[in-house]
Amino acid sequence: MKLSIIIPTYNEQTTIKHLIDYVRSAKYLIEYEIIIVDDASIDRTYEKELLIRLKSKAKSGNVRLFKNRINRGKGFSVRKGIRRASGDIIIVQDADTEYDPREIPRLISPIIEGKAAVVYGSRFLNKVRPKEMAFPNWVANKILTSFTNFLFKIKLTDMETCYKAIRADIAKDLKLKANRFTFEPEITALLAKRKIEIKEMPISYHGRSAKEGKKIKAKDFIFAILVLLWQRVIK
Repeated sequence: MKLSIIIPTYNEQTTIKHLIDYVRSAKYLIEYEIIIVDDASIDRTYEKELLIRLKSKAKSGNVRLFKNRINRGKGFSVRKGIRRASGDIIIVQDADTEYDPREIPRLISPIIEGKAAVVYGSRFLNKVRPKEMAFPNWVANKILTSFTNFLFKIKLTDMETCYKAIRADIAKDLKLKANRFTFEPEITALLAKRKIEIKEMPISYHGRSAKEGKKIKAKDFIFAILVLLWQRVIK
């Protein structure tokens, strides 16, 4: 089996190298590839990604790099990565350091063992609110997750989590269309509508502030609500 780790990036020059080092330091039990999709960064992120790609090519060759011509959003970049993934399992890794990639092997183990098709890493299974998560963000997460559970009759604790590990055959067949942060509610809604069980496992979380580069905004909460309603009521 093979794992595809998709990393959408936009203006992450301060974290991208460290993040890739963390990803590579994980103890994977299967072959893996790293797919970086740069969303037209305007800082030095892409330059650093090119260096990472060149060094990888000289060594193991497990890093693939793509660049959007214009800024299109996280969802667009993830969808691009999914189309190009060659692995049997796909997981998304944010380019910041809020999530620890060394937890990925544990998250994908139920899929490798055939015990699950989809695994979400939950920030709220082992604690009420992560210490570094801002209170407004925690409230927004709770509301969106509860709304998702209500609309689709499922039981999740963390719909908005970055860590969504999924069998590649399922991911490629979902017909995802979201371009921005609405990727999270869209993929969850599509999985729920197909009656695909989502297994949750606890993960750690080290949140960052807007000043430190966090990009999700208050308006994304509204967009998420609209996507959930669209998927439930209209589609």
